[in-house]
Amino acid sequence: MNTTNIINAILVLGIMGGVFGLVLAIASKVFAVEVDPRQEQILSILPGANCGGCGFPGCAGYAAAVVAGTAPMNACAAGGAECAAKIAAIMGVEAAEVERCVALVRCSGGPNAARKYEYLGIRDCLAASRLPGGGSLECQYGCLGLGSCVAACKFGAISVTDGLAHVDHDKCVGCLACIEACPKKVIVKVPYSADIVVACSSHEKGASLRKKCNIGCIGCKICEKACPHDAIHVVDNLASIDYSKCISCGICAQKCPRKLIKDTRLNREHDVEVSEVGASA
Repeated sequence: MNTTNIINAILVLGIMGGVFGLVLAIASKVFAVEVDPRQEQILSILPGANCGGCGFPGCAGYAAAVVAGTAPMNACAAGGAECAAKIAAIMGVEAAEVERCVALVRCSGGPNAARKYEYLGIRDCLAASRLPGGGSLECQYGCLGLGSCVAACKFGAISVTDGLAHVDHDKCVGCLACIEACPKKVIVKVPYSADIVVACSSHEKGASLRKKCNIGCIGCKICEKACPHDAIHVVDNLASIDYSKCISCGICAQKCPRKLIKDTRLNREHDVEVSEVGASA
């Protein structure tokens, strides 16, 4: 091949490249999808955790849904009330009130729970729950403690100690990704202001439960009878709190013979004392 043919080939390729580039540029203008500038503004103030707690595929999906009018402006649990107020300002409407919610592990099993066998498989609750009998625990409602919720939490708010998951309510933003990750559904949403919690999910009758867990709810109704505000009732063998009535008096927690109704204020006070001792040391 002589030099002239090489030059001609280069020229042809250059011209073709220029033509195709021009066609693509025109196509990008003709078929461009206009994006509402508010969408980018909303996206810029979102936390960027892409936790999915809002029910949409990531922060970008939520921002698009807000602008489209198909999502509420206070659905970002990670951003909280401040984020909701900024979104409302961008959309030109009044901000809706946001009640902060957190995750609660409704189980006190761990070392208190009887086990059918020692689980030596992969550290994943879903995998363990698919074994015959739904896992190694005798109680079918108990926390498996293998940390699927820990892996799902992007905020470091969950840890597993002695085979039982625990939520740090000061770190929890209420995205509730842990709820979706838990195959046993022992993690539920509660108001951040909830001081009294029932840390059990079992619906078994007391006689049966006693053989499977040293601390589970036996449905004795002592808490129900003791509550002066009709805020706690035993339904299907399990105590449940109505937080619209509960005033956090703590009487039910004091009366519970199994000590599974817990006053979380005591835990917070203990944590403060421990941190102060550590600081002084």
